[in-house]
Amino acid sequence: MDRLSEATLDRLPASVERPAYDRETLLSGIVHLGIGAFHRAHQAVYTDALLADDPTWGILGVSLRSTDTRDALVPQDGLYTVATVDGSGARHRVIGSSTGVIVGPEDPAGLVARLADRHVRIVSTTVTEKGYSHDPATGRLREDDPDIRHDLENLATPKTTVGVIVAGLKQRRTAGLAPFTVLACDNLPANGHTLRGLVVRFAELVDPDLGRWVADHVRFPSTMVDRIVPATTDADRAAVAEALGLEDAWPIMTEPFTQWVVEDDFPLGRPAWEKVGVEFVRDVAPYELMKLRLLNGSHSTLAYLGYLMGHQTVAAAMGEPALARLVSDLMEKESAPTLPVLSVDLAAYRADLLARFRNPALKHRTWQIAMDGSQKLPQRLLGTIRDRLRVDAPIDRLALGVAAWMRYVTGIDEKGEPIDVRDPLAARLWAIADEAGPDAARLAPALARVNEVFGSDLPADPRFMTAVTEALDRLYRLGAAATVRAMTEGGA
Repeated sequence: MDRLSEATLDRLPASVERPAYDRETLLSGIVHLGIGAFHRAHQAVYTDALLADDPTWGILGVSLRSTDTRDALVPQDGLYTVATVDGSGARHRVIGSSTGVIVGPEDPAGLVARLADRHVRIVSTTVTEKGYSHDPATGRLREDDPDIRHDLENLATPKTTVGVIVAGLKQRRTAGLAPFTVLACDNLPANGHTLRGLVVRFAELVDPDLGRWVADHVRFPSTMVDRIVPATTDADRAAVAEALGLEDAWPIMTEPFTQWVVEDDFPLGRPAWEKVGVEFVRDVAPYELMKLRLLNGSHSTLAYLGYLMGHQTVAAAMGEPALARLVSDLMEKESAPTLPVLSVDLAAYRADLLARFRNPALKHRTWQIAMDGSQKLPQRLLGTIRDRLRVDAPIDRLALGVAAWMRYVTGIDEKGEPIDVRDPLAARLWAIADEAGPDAARLAPALARVNEVFGSDLPADPRFMTAVTEALDRLYRLGAAATVRAMTEGGA
């Protein structure tokens, strides 16, 4: 079967959408760090819809680690398929907003030069929570991180997200160019503010004058992004190939729902994203908090408990009535009360989330969501717990989510089989679990002493430690399924 490319676009079935613009006219107005599946299903799609009107906003994609995306997309001239799936079937759209894909480690100096190009006005990021070289519990730069140390000593050839951004800004300043806007699109609390703090601190360590210039002149608008994007499987590739009549090495599978809320602070301009549904606001924080606590917090809880029950996908886990009720109750009774007043129908939002989790066509693996939990827990569950403890409110369901993470990161499931735990702290977590053994009274406080996850306050709070230790003990004694049933039958 022939490959998707510019030369084969005219062979696509009429039902498949394709770029409605001349891709040869595109300029790289955006450089995107972290060209993974989420970006290709989200920001790249929004931008693709606008390029016929303004071709100056093409996206140069950058991988800071692997060559996989570049190797898949370059032979396809940067084209790829987004398959939007639900119970009614699939709709296919070929996206052409990419002006190229480069791999940072192959030519870091060349990458920095691309950021200093005068056409570049936005540098955006989806590098996951672990890609910011920061302490998730405090939001501060990990100045002792080996890659951060490397970048401070070798700024011309940076490795890290923060190092690349500062190197590009420094080169623009030297050339007399205005700084690009830095647009964070990851699930970090106040992501723009957080990234600003990391970039300014790194720049200060390079040169105090550079730090002041970055603080005074560079804009870091915050965003809230939302779309569920599972990892692509070989079965997905086969289904897309059948629909297209062409092979696509890396199509994207996603859901119909998509949302993007952005603070409108772009001194050098931006695409007219409002024309394709992006909501521009003065303050993203309430929307971000709603998403982190209702969607992401319940998603992680669902993933850890569902995995421990033996469910490979979110939809399968939602097929457990007790687990589905637990997730619903977690949103309504523990997470939602911590949110500020919003002009959003929270009951409808929760109902939409539960329906999205049940999407039978979206094979979102619980294992995928469970990855990098040490980086996700602080913003998805622990912030909510702190707010609940502040008003002396119950945290039973939230604590069960934390306990399920603790049970998961031991690396052994309920059948005694190994768990492939993917986490930056995996080796350290395994060592703690091995020493403590399957004893909740020993394991819970040992893991809670991982300061960059839990901080110093939560391990010292007896309400938190009692709730988590008791939940972990039930998971060991009863198993995840029985623990969840007991909690939901209690009706708390």
